[in-house]
Amino acid sequence: MRFHLISALVTLFVVVDPVGVAVVTGGLTHGLPAALRHSIAWRGVAIAGAILIAFAFLGEALLRALGITLPALRVAGGLLLFLLSIDMVLARPSGIRNPTGPEQAEANQRVDIAVFPLAFPLLAGPGALTSVVLLMARADDAVGAAIVIGALVVVLALAYATLRFTSEVAALLGVTGANVVGRISGVILAALAAQFVLDGLGQGLPRPG
Repeated sequence: MRFHLISALVTLFVVVDPVGVAVVTGGLTHGLPAALRHSIAWRGVAIAGAILIAFAFLGEALLRALGITLPALRVAGGLLLFLLSIDMVLARPSGIRNPTGPEQAEANQRVDIAVFPLAFPLLAGPGALTSVVLLMARADDAVGAAIVIGALVVVLALAYATLRFTSEVAALLGVTGANVVGRISGVILAALAAQFVLDGLGQGLPRPG
């Protein structure tokens, strides 16, 4: 149980990346009144939490309806997270987690970015959505599911805390510091992604004999 909690916390923390999100959001909300920045942070985290929790409980049923097995999701999700980890290690923008060029241009024209791009795709992007489904699939019972949801709440609380102090976080880390944190997180995520793929292959491939 302890390992499951640590695994869920590390996976969600690395994929959601509260520090990186705070740095990006700080640039988008620069010059806005503090009250508006705090409102954006709260609503963005709340919306992302609702999306992730809904996907955690309904994602597996949706996949079954589409005829997608959990081993296939583990392999596909692991590959997706591995691509994300490469972008994190190389410190380059990723369409998996960050807005694309046109999306970024649209976000720059918005005053209220709580829904887009903060809630999605910065907090509840494809990587995070895939991760919660994979973690819930690993849960053997209600206690395991509660651990995953608890880990998600903790990570979102950390994200809210960093978003409340985006200017301070950005000033403390700077671009180099944020890249260092991202690279270390990327290495950890690559190992987790490889484990997801190995689990999927182990369950999906026929066993000899």
